[in-house]
Amino acid sequence: MLQIQKLTITQKKDLRVLLKEFSVVFNPGDKAVMIGEEGNGKSTLLKWIYKPELVEGYTECEGERLTGNEKMGYLPQELPVEEKGKTVYEYFSEKDAFWEQTPGELGLLCKEFHVESDFFYSDQLLESLSGGEKIKVQLMRLLMERPTVLLLDEPSNDLDMDTLLWLENFIREFPGILLYISHDEMLIERTANMVIHLEQLHRKQQSHFTVAKMSYENYVTQRQHSFETQRQQALADKRAKQLRDEKYQKVYQSVHYALENCSRQAPSVAKNLKDKMHTVKSMEKRFVKEDERMTKMPEQEEAIFFKLGGDSARMPAGKTVVEYSLPKLMTPDYSRCLARDIFLRVRGAERICIVGANGAGKTTLLRQMAVSMMERQDIRVQYMPQNYEDMLDMEKTPVEFLDDTGDKEIRTRIRTYLGSLKYTPDEMEHPMKELSGGQKAKVLLLKMSLSDANVLILDEPTRNFSPLSGPVIRRMLKSFPGVIISISHDRKYISEVCTKVYELTTEGLKEEAVGLGAACADR
Repeated sequence: MLQIQKLTITQKKDLRVLLKEFSVVFNPGDKAVMIGEEGNGKSTLLKWIYKPELVEGYTECEGERLTGNEKMGYLPQELPVEEKGKTVYEYFSEKDAFWEQTPGELGLLCKEFHVESDFFYSDQLLESLSGGEKIKVQLMRLLMERPTVLLLDEPSNDLDMDTLLWLENFIREFPGILLYISHDEMLIERTANMVIHLEQLHRKQQSHFTVAKMSYENYVTQRQHSFETQRQQALADKRAKQLRDEKYQKVYQSVHYALENCSRQAPSVAKNLKDKMHTVKSMEKRFVKEDERMTKMPEQEEAIFFKLGGDSARMPAGKTVVEYSLPKLMTPDYSRCLARDIFLRVRGAERICIVGANGAGKTTLLRQMAVSMMERQDIRVQYMPQNYEDMLDMEKTPVEFLDDTGDKEIRTRIRTYLGSLKYTPDEMEHPMKELSGGQKAKVLLLKMSLSDANVLILDEPTRNFSPLSGPVIRRMLKSFPGVIISISHDRKYISEVCTKVYELTTEGLKEEAVGLGAACADR
C-alpha cells in the first residue's frame, strides 16, 4: 500500500499552490492515470512520491508519504542529462540487477521491446538513440529492478506501435501499484482504472484535485454529466432567486411607502406598519442565508483553443506541394544507412503521417526534410521538432521568443494569446527551461499560429498535451488548410487527422491504410 496524507505543494518562485491538502491511498492492482493541463504539477507530484528531495529546489512541500515495504521505480519524462553521455552497455551494467538477469530473461526483454538480442551490449551513446529507444532503455532497466510500485512519466512518448501495444498489456497485467502520466488517450482508455485530475482554477490562483476510482471514459462522462446537472441547477436557482427578489422588492417598497406617509394615520396603523417592516427585514436576512446554500455555477479548467492557419495557408487540392527524394538516409554520424530510395509526393492540403519502428530514422528524415523545405521561397514552412530545444532558446521567456522587436503593442497581443493558452503572467516571464514540455509545445504552436505558414512539419505534435486538450489539438490540425507532414504514434491523431500514412522501412516509404490508428486499437 502507498499512502499520501495532506500534501501541499507550493512553487517557490511565484508562490503558486500546485496542490493543497492532497490525500490518496493506492493498493496493488490500481492503475492510476494522472491528468491535467500543462504546468499543473503532475510531474512534480510524481517526483515527490518517488523521492521528495527531487523537488526541493523549486517547491515547498508539506505532507506525509507512507510507502511501507513497497519498492519504488520511477521513469522520468526526459532522460537525465548525466546519463546521455553513457553507452547503452554502461547504462545497464552499472546496475546490479542487470547482472542478476539470466540469458533467458534478457532475451525475453529484447523480444518484448522489439530490439536486437545484443542490444544491452551496444556501445551506442544514449543521446544518439531515438526518442522511443530512450524510453525503451529506461523501461527495461527499471523492470530489471522488479519494483512493486511503478511511477511512469509519459511512458508512451515516441514508442512505436508494437511496443505501445506491449505497454498497454503490461500496465493492465502489472500486479503492483502503477501511477502514470500520459497524453495518449487510447492508452489511458484501455488501461486506467483510477483517475487523478489536477486542475488550476481562477487563472491558476486556486488548485483543485479529483480522485476517481473508475475508468477514464466513465470519469469523463460522469464529469460532463455532473457539470451539466450542476450548471442547470445553478441556473434554476438563479431564476428562482430573481423572481423571489422581485416580489420582495415590491413588498418592501409598498411597506416603505406606507410608512413614509403614515403621519395622518392612527397610531395603531403606524405600529402595524412598523411591525410589518420588521417582518420584511427578517425575510431579507433569511434570504441571505438561503442564497449561501444556492447551487454554485460549476468550475472546471477549460481546454486550450486557438486557430491554426487562415486563408493565406490554403492550398489548391491538386497542386503538388512537395516532391522529396533521398537516395540514402544515414544516421546523424553517417555510420549507418537507415533507409534507401526515399520518395514522398504531397499534394494540396494533404495531412501526412510517417510511422515506423523506433530507430528507423523517422526524426532524422523529418529534420532533413524541414531543412530542405525551409530554404524554398514558394512555400512558408514552420517546423516543430521532437526535441523542443532545437527550436527554442531555453534562456528566453515565451514573450521574448515570440517577439524580438520589443514593440509594446505586439508584446501586449502576445501576452493575450499566451493567457488564452493558460499561461499566468508569472509564467510568461519564466525562462523556457523552467516550463513543462506541454508549455514549450504551446509556444511552438502559437508561433505557427502567428505566422503565415502553409506547410507544417511536426514531430510528435500531440505528445505533450493533456488528454482533455488532445481533441482540441486534433480538431485544430485537421482544419488547417495547408499541408501537414508529421511523425506520430498517437493513434487518435493518425485516424482522425491524417489523410495518408506512410511507414518508413529500410526500403523507403510504404503507404499504409489511412485507418492505421483504428486498426492498431483493434489488434
